[in-house]
Amino acid sequence: MRTFRFAAALPPMLALLVAAIGTARGQDTQVTVYRCIDAQGRVALRDSPCDDGYTQQVRTMQRPVDGSPPPAPVPQPAVAPVEAPAPQVIVMRPPQPMYRCVRPDGSSYTSDSSEGNPRWVPLWTMGYGPVRRGPSTPVEVDAGDGRGSVHVDSRPGRPVHGGYYGGTWVRDECRPMPQGEVCNVLTGRREEIRGRFFNAQPTERAELTREERAINARLAQDCAR
Repeated sequence: MRTFRFAAALPPMLALLVAAIGTARGQDTQVTVYRCIDAQGRVALRDSPCDDGYTQQVRTMQRPVDGSPPPAPVPQPAVAPVEAPAPQVIVMRPPQPMYRCVRPDGSSYTSDSSEGNPRWVPLWTMGYGPVRRGPSTPVEVDAGDGRGSVHVDSRPGRPVHGGYYGGTWVRDECRPMPQGEVCNVLTGRREEIRGRFFNAQPTERAELTREERAINARLAQDCAR
């Protein structure tokens, strides 16, 4: 018989006692604990009934069972370091511009270049007076009664009052179009190409196909269409 005396009932110590009794009794699943209190209020825990003169309290408890040991850790395979992907460089180009050019008669057309169509104009249309140009080239002519020569200006010009006006090349004025208008023009041109395709000759169809592919690429890049 084993007797354990305490100044007061302590649950942790009671648990230790139950564990000790359970171990001693082997495979018993139930454990009986006797709580003995003497006249002075001192408490003793026993695995047998209390002696005479003690106040006895009996407790039946489940024998503690040792838990299963945790499973051994499973070795994990070594993980190769993951290399970060190479950064991607995306080059964003600005939309390709389109220009609206105006002819001298007030009509307009579109162009991918800021330089309008060139045309030759005489200087007098620009406010310059008549000037004889040189050098001249002598040309022999037969007047019927002899041979003579006159001087003819070999460069472009217009005879005015016996002289020649010079000229110069000028280009139509062109202004950049808003991007929304550019997209509308490209879309309209694509519809025009598709309308002409079925009635076109094979050679023209090939040209229309190439032009439509270029327009589709430009619409996708600059207009998201």
